[in-house]
Amino acid sequence: MPQLTDAFERKFYYLRLSITDVCNFRCTYCLPDGYKPNGAANKSFLSLEEIRRITRAFAESGTDKVRLTGGEPSMRRDFTDIIAAVRENPGIRQIAVTTNGYRMARDVAEWRDAGLTSINVSIDSLDPRQFHAITGQDKFHQVMAGIDAAFEAGFEKIKVNSVLMRDLNHKSLQSFLNWIRERPIQLRFIELMETGDHNALFRRHHISGEVIRDQLIMQGWQRQPRARSDGPAQVFTHPEYRGEIGLIMPYEKDFCASCNRLRVSAVGNLHLCLFGDGGVPLRDLLASDDQQDELQARIARSLGQKKQTHFLHQGNTGITQNLSFIGG
Repeated sequence: MPQLTDAFERKFYYLRLSITDVCNFRCTYCLPDGYKPNGAANKSFLSLEEIRRITRAFAESGTDKVRLTGGEPSMRRDFTDIIAAVRENPGIRQIAVTTNGYRMARDVAEWRDAGLTSINVSIDSLDPRQFHAITGQDKFHQVMAGIDAAFEAGFEKIKVNSVLMRDLNHKSLQSFLNWIRERPIQLRFIELMETGDHNALFRRHHISGEVIRDQLIMQGWQRQPRARSDGPAQVFTHPEYRGEIGLIMPYEKDFCASCNRLRVSAVGNLHLCLFGDGGVPLRDLLASDDQQDELQARIARSLGQKKQTHFLHQGNTGITQNLSFIGG
């Protein structure tokens, strides 16, 4: 099996596949004015058959983890079928989704039956009023019910993503820790990242994850080793807590050295970096099963263009206008 490798000897086992740009939340740091189709988003999103072909090509190139992203992936009516299509690849051992959670209470058992192995839910505050203010949706209790439903459906651990924002939630660590003390939840604080649409918000609310890391270490939390197909989180555990804490710190030195993931947008472009300058079109090779070899070759060849690091420190956010654009 050929392994996807770039010029810096980084190996890629992890595909983040966006299946829609559409989202029904209006998070302040992503889509504060709601979803508005523009540019490439006016094209149709990848079909079920195209998703089947693209995940097969990655699986046959050594990918063993696929994360379905958006927008909000569950807004696709065929979302359960998409999970099942990815599951057809025996080489794919992990199928994950990042969701705002609003449909979990209703559908999560069905997703698990289709083959979903892990869930990340976005929750930026445990205060229902602040949750409403950040997301534009009064659905806090609905999302929390969805987490309960996921545990009932058999998921042993849930990951919860919280974008770290100065003056909004960066002083809420103790509330979050109390929440995960008896719950098998990996709470992941993600540093606010600058995007083309939100420069002013970034300057107002960005704070380094070091603030949280220092507090954790002072309280006896221990950093855990990183597995091959893990995402970029630094994971910490504590013997008195069932839950874990993860920190995603893209502004930290050497963040890109362990990169193991590639992204495909909802319209079929391969993105070598969330903050890169352009995408490599793949959709012309997704029309039939006869083009699988050519598709794999184009993906592998494209890795020669992957740069050693992003350029966020210089304020260069590439073509990413907002985090729903490529799926974060």
